[in-house]
This record gives sequence, C-alpha cells and structure tokens, in this order.
Amino acid sequence: MAGQSENISRSELWGGNGSPFRISYGKQWMWMFLVSDALTFGGLLTAYGFARHQAPSWPIGEETFNAMPFLGNGYPLLYVALMTFILIVSSVTMVLAVEAGHRLDKKGVVKWLLLTVVGGLFFVGSQGWEWYHFIHGTHYGSILTSEGWAVVDYNTANELILRMGRGLTVTGLEAKALFDGATATMQGANLIENEYAPLVPQYANFFFFITGFHGFHVFSGVVFNFIILVNVIRGVYDKRGHYEMVEKVGLYWHFVDLVWVFVFTFFYLL
Repeated sequence: MAGQSENISRSELWGGNGSPFRISYGKQWMWMFLVSDALTFGGLLTAYGFARHQAPSWPIGEETFNAMPFLGNGYPLLYVALMTFILIVSSVTMVLAVEAGHRLDKKGVVKWLLLTVVGGLFFVGSQGWEWYHFIHGTHYGSILTSEGWAVVDYNTANELILRMGRGLTVTGLEAKALFDGATATMQGANLIENEYAPLVPQYANFFFFITGFHGFHVFSGVVFNFIILVNVIRGVYDKRGHYEMVEKVGLYWHFVDLVWVFVFTFFYLL
C-alpha cells in the first residue's frame, strides 16, 4: 500500500476532482459584484435596524400597507404578498430558462425568459403603485393632540381609534376629545414627515431609499433580461454554442429576489 501511494502525484492526491475556481471570467466577476452589492444592502438594513431600535415609535406593517388596487384599504399585506409571490415565481422561471439553455433549447429559453421579464415588470409596476399610495397616504392621516402625535384610524364598526405609538391606542370618548382638540394634521409621506410615524421622519427616508434601491435593481434586471431575450431570439448564443450569458444574468436575478426576502421581512413583517 505504501508503494502504491508513493506512485500517486501530489497534485492528484490532494487536488480533488478539479479546481473550484474553474469558472469563466464573466461568472467570476458577476459573483464579485453580487458580494459587494450584498454588503451594500446589508449596511442599509443594519442602519435601518439601529434607527428602528432607537426610535420612540415605529409603524406596524399590517397597518401601514393594507391597500389593494381598486379595492381600497382593509387587506393587510395582501398586495405586498402578491408582489413577493410573483417575484419568487420569476426566479423559478429563470431557473427553467437556464436549464433550457444548458440543453441548447432555444424555444425553452425564450419562453421562460419572457415570463421572467413579465414577472419583473409586474413587480416594478406594483412597487410604483405602492410608492404612490405611501406618498398620498393610505390612512386618515395623523393629528397633533395634547398627548402628542397620533395616527387616526377606524375599526370595522367605524369607531375612531387613535394610535399613539409603542402599541398604545385610545378609543371611545377620550379619542373623540383628543381628535376634536387637534391643532395640526399630517397626511401622506415625504422625506421630511410622514403620517405613519410622525415622531420618526427617517422611517419614510429608509422606505424610499431601500425599496427604491431594490426597485432599481429589479428594473435593471428586467432590462438585462430583455436584452438577453432579444439576443436569444436573434440566435446570438446559438452561434456561440452556449447560453452562458443567460446563466450569468440569472445569478443577478436570483440575488435580487433573495434581497427582496430580507427587505420584505424588515419593512413589512417585523
């Protein structure tokens, strides 16, 4: 046995089946870009977490994002859940497009990549609608009372509710008295103030920047996917003999989907 091991070269003995870094130049730099982008999103979400921990109050996702297109309010997180589902499904269609590319199946790549583009467009459009609703206000605004700022809301029985922050709510005659004595109002959201957290203006800033930054990534991914789709239809990758470009843009698309899971959790669920 000792004699046999001496006949095996050192590279064969310790080298494994092959180098784990034996990938193309394009894939290598795509991975490096994704790692740097992940650090950027990680820094933004960490800053968001610190700001939320130190804030005197913070909006509840179910109360802030409860609107559906054409149906109005009263559907907590339903539309956001639909957006998330469509984005995850688009990641599945991207997997199928990459798999079809490995088999040099041009029709399969076109079909699945087209569905990925449609899913991305739906998400970007939905995020635009969410921003519009967030800016104009999905509640009845906030008021400045003798007890401080309060978010105005009504229950299913159309009874007035004032949310004072930190989970404190005021109802009944006390709420009506505070409402009648309000000295200022606030409606919607911008970079200076927002009705959802009157004492925490940076809430809207974080929402606009982080969701907007992610939305820009999704929009960029849609553009990339569309360009690749056009090239597939033109037969560019058939001439090259491989569909590696589909796989590279697929890495980016999966990253965008994964980041949204964290953004969705931080902003809407926690």
